[in-house]
Amino acid sequence: MISKFFFTGKRNFKDLSEQEILALAISSEEDDARIYMAYAEGLREDFPDSAKVFIDMAEEENTHRKWLLELHKTRFGDDVPLIRREHIQGFFQRKPDWLVRPLSVEKTRKMAEEMEAQAQHFYETAVKQCSDANIKKLLGDLAIEEQNHASLAHRLGLKHVPESVAEIENAREHRQFILTYVQPGLAGLMDGSISTLAPIFATAFATGDTWTTFLVGLSASIGAGISMGFTEAAHDDGVISGRGSPIKRGLASGIMTTVGGLGHTLPYLITDFWTATMIAFVIVFVELWAITWIQNKYMETPWLRAVVQVAVGGALVFAAGVLIGNA
Repeated sequence: MISKFFFTGKRNFKDLSEQEILALAISSEEDDARIYMAYAEGLREDFPDSAKVFIDMAEEENTHRKWLLELHKTRFGDDVPLIRREHIQGFFQRKPDWLVRPLSVEKTRKMAEEMEAQAQHFYETAVKQCSDANIKKLLGDLAIEEQNHASLAHRLGLKHVPESVAEIENAREHRQFILTYVQPGLAGLMDGSISTLAPIFATAFATGDTWTTFLVGLSASIGAGISMGFTEAAHDDGVISGRGSPIKRGLASGIMTTVGGLGHTLPYLITDFWTATMIAFVIVFVELWAITWIQNKYMETPWLRAVVQVAVGGALVFAAGVLIGNA
């Protein structure tokens, strides 16, 4: 369990050399260019003007890659180390475009804004870790370029509406709120609400004793909350991903995990078994509805997909608990 928290098999960004940072930047620019071309292809038929914007952005990413390659050749030679995002702990990951189809201008704009904000954060962090003047200058210039990209992506969603600094700052603040609190909190709520269904209802139907069920639910909820909180805080320090303080994310995940489990545990303080169980059923329904609502509102998951994901997962775990309890 301890190894799970502290060893991931990935490199820590602060341990990378300047050559490895350049290599990581090169591979990241190449990946982003491919993603933008995929977005352009997905928008070409229905939104040709927006598709052209993403083609231009892909070409600019390729230009950035050439700059990085030239500097690497000058500073370290032709052999570029093979290092990619998935090799670095806490580094942001990109979704392949086929996972987010069908594409729309609004959805693609938001994904592009997130991509460029992450890239900007990466370059700003990398600058602080490098000492070579030429490397620092190029990385700093690229951070500014990525910031301009984010503004360009933002304008895709505006029609004859003047863009203001306040709008951009508000969008960044909202994104940071989601990354730091909503995502880990939602993961915790889902884990606490769904994973504790089996042990709680298995105990309830196996013993018929409300106090025993309450103790099992209480221990499962608190234990899951501690585990989820430590895992969230330990697996990503937030330096590269830009997801914010690991302590804040860990608290959000841990607290919401505990809350999710306690919701259908507290009714078993009632001494009558069936009254407590019926109330617990209702609370489970409310919890699953809340998870679906949060996914739709903040994570932009379509209602139908969110309902199916939550309902199927919850039903399977609940059924497992009831079957085991009655075995």
